[in-house]
Amino acid sequence: MQSSPAEKNNTHNKGPGTADLFEVSPTSMWLEDYSGLRELFNEWRAAGVTDLRSHLLADLSRIGQCSANIKVVRVNQRALDMYAASSFEDLTSKLDKVFRDDMYEAHVTEMVQLWEGRNAFESTSVNYALNGRRIDILLKGVVLPGHEQDWKRVLVVMDDITELEDARRRLQISREYAAGLFQYAPVSLWVEDFSAIKDLLDELRLQGITDFRTFTDVHPEFVERCMSEIRVLDVNEYTLAMFKASSQADLLSRLPEVFREEMRPYFREQLIDLWEGRLLQHREVLNYALDGSVVNIHLQFSVFSGHEEKWDLVLLALTDITARKKAEAYLEYLGKHDVLTKLKNRSFYVDELNRLERKNVRPVSVVIIDLNHLKETNDSLGHAIGDGLLQRTGEILTQAVDKPFQPARIGGDEFAILLPGVDADGCEALINSIHELIELNNQFYNGPPLNLSIGWATCTTPGKLDDALRTADLNMYQNKRQYYENAKSNRRNNKDG
Repeated sequence: MQSSPAEKNNTHNKGPGTADLFEVSPTSMWLEDYSGLRELFNEWRAAGVTDLRSHLLADLSRIGQCSANIKVVRVNQRALDMYAASSFEDLTSKLDKVFRDDMYEAHVTEMVQLWEGRNAFESTSVNYALNGRRIDILLKGVVLPGHEQDWKRVLVVMDDITELEDARRRLQISREYAAGLFQYAPVSLWVEDFSAIKDLLDELRLQGITDFRTFTDVHPEFVERCMSEIRVLDVNEYTLAMFKASSQADLLSRLPEVFREEMRPYFREQLIDLWEGRLLQHREVLNYALDGSVVNIHLQFSVFSGHEEKWDLVLLALTDITARKKAEAYLEYLGKHDVLTKLKNRSFYVDELNRLERKNVRPVSVVIIDLNHLKETNDSLGHAIGDGLLQRTGEILTQAVDKPFQPARIGGDEFAILLPGVDADGCEALINSIHELIELNNQFYNGPPLNLSIGWATCTTPGKLDDALRTADLNMYQNKRQYYENAKSNRRNNKDG
């Protein structure tokens, strides 16, 4: 782009009104001569060029040819101020600093518009002031009347839209940041439309329904209908991984596999909260991944600000608490179970005793069992062998005792079975079964044989359960003494023999 000082010096030939308007315009105005560009276009057409954009992009030096064939005739004061130039000569001698870098694509767009026969063109571009300031511009050009055939006079207006573009860029960055937070947040995020549910609830109010909980008790199908009216608008990347989905389309097409019947009671409570005006909710729910595995969820529900009237934009944040639930279940298991034998533990046994006392269940049979030779086995063969005997005892008792009864390990080598509703005959039958299983167990396992001392008693009188426990314990010890006396006698006889 070149300058034409001679034309600039002839401004007095223009009418005073025209000169005044041009000079005092608050917009940067450039009067330019495009006749050289028109001649260049004619040469290219004669050479067979039909697609100017492709022609320019194939050799970027051609864009420079176009610029070199444009002459700057005049600029107004606003143009000088906008580009931090001290004079017309200062500006036009440094146009290579003004038009550079980011403007090439916009310049091609302008050239193509002229090539296609338009007498006006428009683009957004980037220029630079002489002090280096980056300027976003909105450029509009028009071939002045009377010059449509030679393009000798083209008026170009450049508006500084830097502030507007900065605001747009900040908004775009903010949107991209928000989108990034949504897509890559380490929690499952769902954007949903609850407006149809809002309409359904409003209809109920118009019908005079006031007790929504009772209404859903009587009409559970209303809860199902509301579930079917949820529209999922978007989910993030973490959601796909959490629910084992290959894509968003895969997940959304299989939502009935995620939200099964078990979800309905939770969703009903969510609806009740919405009915009562609670638009921010927290609760634990149960979902399923697409591979069928259970996903325990901590759900946070909120209606977007500004959408409280329609509920057409709702955010759900789902945190996978499956591992926590498993840990809690395991801790609960440990609280009532013996880890080694997998039987119930002393805590369960004590709670069950107290429950039976409160309920006055009669009859109640009690079985007390002690593992013989555990200390000797630990001392002579090691605790691993002793633990094996305990585990074998757990296997036998688990197999012998039918639910709802549950055997418990209540001490190091001591076990107990509480049998509410079982009389003496039933208790004896159980003990016989245990003895049979001991015999089979000893045939199956190598190593030291398993020997159990067993005592039992049946309580038929309210308030006498403690007496039955003491009787069963005494009977167990009597059985143990008899066992050791027999073992001692057998050793003596074998020695004498």
